[in-house]
Amino acid sequence: MINVLVADDELPAVEELAFLLGRDERIGAIYRASSGAEALHALESREVDAVFLDIHMPAVSGLDIARAIARSSSPPAVVFVTADEDCALEAFELAAVDYLLKPVRAERLARSVGRISELMKDGDSSPEMITVDQGGTTRMIRRDDVSYVQAQGDYARLHTAEASYLIRVPLSDLEQQWAEAGFLRIHRSYLIALNHVSRLKLAAAGPSVTVAGAELPISRRHLPSVREKLEATRIRPQA
Repeated sequence: MINVLVADDELPAVEELAFLLGRDERIGAIYRASSGAEALHALESREVDAVFLDIHMPAVSGLDIARAIARSSSPPAVVFVTADEDCALEAFELAAVDYLLKPVRAERLARSVGRISELMKDGDSSPEMITVDQGGTTRMIRRDDVSYVQAQGDYARLHTAEASYLIRVPLSDLEQQWAEAGFLRIHRSYLIALNHVSRLKLAAAGPSVTVAGAELPISRRHLPSVREKLEATRIRPQA
């Protein structure tokens, strides 16, 4: 079970997030703090595995708490919760496990809890982050949120469950850089994350894979390696 601390200077926000967390069977004790000072006191007196921090708290901010946590010999996982993305870059520099935007959706929160669970299991606290630009705003996304990548000239478009982002990196470079992370080239225009594949189809009209709900073509040249990799992950071809 994951013991968590929820810290926000707005009490309704604390209670709402605590309520959503309480519905997750992976969550154990839920501690509450309505200020940064209360959060620091709770961290000193409680056994906490993860902290959900509002960034913009008066006096002692969520970022201040995260900096204090980082100096600990056994720091809890940190998830930032905020109404804006202004501090996203700094948040991930502080090794945040996740960054949630208010209002927090239940399914998005469940993904954060899953990441904390994985962290507690394997001890990996440094997810691979990618800097992207969206509408003139710089933000960071996790590589493991990327389901597939689409070539667009000298650029590549990263597709996630929530949006897509254009980065100035050729698909061929990402193919080499991300191979060990479970990404596989299936076509001159597509690179897929193997763990996001739900279906392999070998139709007469042309083979394809379904990745996060999108059906993508497989080129004849790449088909043997795609079949081998997907069958190794127990995804069997369909006619």
